[in-house]
Amino acid sequence: MATIKRALLSVTDKTGLADFARGLAALGIELISTGGTARLLREAGLTATDVSDLTGFPEMLDGRVKTIHPRVAAGVLAMRSKPDHMAALAEHNIPMIDMVVVNLYEFEKTAAKPGVHLEELIENIDIGGPTMIRAAAKNYQDVAVVTRAADYPALLEELNSNQSNLSPATHWSLAKKAFSTTAAYDAAITRTLEQIPTPVAMPERLVINSPLKMTLRYGENPHQAAALYASGSTGIANATQLQGKELSYNNLVDLDAAWQLICEFDLPASAIIKHTNPCGCATAATLADSYKKAFAADPISAFGGVLAFNREVDADTATEIAKTFIEAIAAPSYTNQARSILASKKNLRLLEVASGGLDEHVVKTITGGYLVQSADRKFLIKEEAKVATKVQPTEAQWNALQFAWRVVKHVKSNAIVYANDGQLIAAGAGQMSRVDSVKFGASKAILPLENCVVASDAFFPFPDGLEAAASHGAKAFIQPGGSVKDEEVIAAADRLGLAMVLTGFRHFRH
Repeated sequence: MATIKRALLSVTDKTGLADFARGLAALGIELISTGGTARLLREAGLTATDVSDLTGFPEMLDGRVKTIHPRVAAGVLAMRSKPDHMAALAEHNIPMIDMVVVNLYEFEKTAAKPGVHLEELIENIDIGGPTMIRAAAKNYQDVAVVTRAADYPALLEELNSNQSNLSPATHWSLAKKAFSTTAAYDAAITRTLEQIPTPVAMPERLVINSPLKMTLRYGENPHQAAALYASGSTGIANATQLQGKELSYNNLVDLDAAWQLICEFDLPASAIIKHTNPCGCATAATLADSYKKAFAADPISAFGGVLAFNREVDADTATEIAKTFIEAIAAPSYTNQARSILASKKNLRLLEVASGGLDEHVVKTITGGYLVQSADRKFLIKEEAKVATKVQPTEAQWNALQFAWRVVKHVKSNAIVYANDGQLIAAGAGQMSRVDSVKFGASKAILPLENCVVASDAFFPFPDGLEAAASHGAKAFIQPGGSVKDEEVIAAADRLGLAMVLTGFRHFRH
């Protein structure tokens, strides 16, 4: 076992450090420290040697250079079992450092700040810390590397029980934690910086390094294993569960689909999701009214569905929700009254979700690799759309078309949405032909289709889809255009007295 005689302490998170250092000092272990850490130790009544006294150089460049020095690195990296290493230390009068206690600048906390600038991100990339951690972990047989405050009590207990020694197993365990710490830190930096726009659309290397948040009971089916890995601090993966049963894999998938849809709207909005497709979505002056409108579209499918809201859930909304069986809800917050009302539904899963932080890239696995694409953040700008028909949309139809175009983005292709202003009426999702999606959506409609609008996520390849929707009362359409049959589709719309808008871009969702 390696005896700890000298420890280097340099931490950002100072939780528990004073007590740990006091325990080290009580064992006669010499403390070396830097900057704010050294001040904390002295304020706690402890003696600490400044690292600048060890190196013979002051901390410089606004603290960028502190521990990066041969007299520190050599004291950490020297292998005690190699005589030439020991001779080199003796020749240059370099003391051995037996323990390195380091945690890193809080890069992820900085990255999560709204409106953070690149310069601030760069300044919060730790250089000396990872260097010391990796050096100590590489020489783990001789140097104990401590990166987690949670390990302080157990280490002090072992040191006190073993005359300032730590076992080889402890050294190895600490080294593995250390490499995991630097790997996660580098991944967080890479992930954050890759999201900053550059001339290169896709990252040169895909880095996926997210810590395990929870093991799930099973995946999509009971015979499949599953787990949740999370990064950052926002979105469904980082939501706080306030009540209800354990979240399932399918709950999380549906909750994310609902949350992404609800983030499309500025007005109070509600979304009801079943198997990742919206069966209800609406906006209104109040959240409760938006939920009533969303629920009215398909009460049967809403049973056992997943909900999302873009406002705090109040008592009126909670009262409406409590009238039927719902699996899970995602919202920014809940009033105390709403919590009390929903508490009667003991199995209902309530999630409080921090807004913001929508992912910039979408990643999917395929056999042998990954597919990555930028997230679909494109919105319809009315002035850039083209009215292709003789009949112009009315103002009410324009509002309904813009609403439908936002919703159809979140329906699985082939996607058709029937809507009024601020209310989804029905959706046709995932059919193998577009005209089948048109017919299926109409067959699901409970609310009247007369005078509604229709959104199609991709072009109508033939007039048949448009004609089928018109036969159910649809009066205005929005679609990308771009089919070789566009002129035939436009001619059919003119013949039937319909308005049709071409966006010039599609919203496939597979």
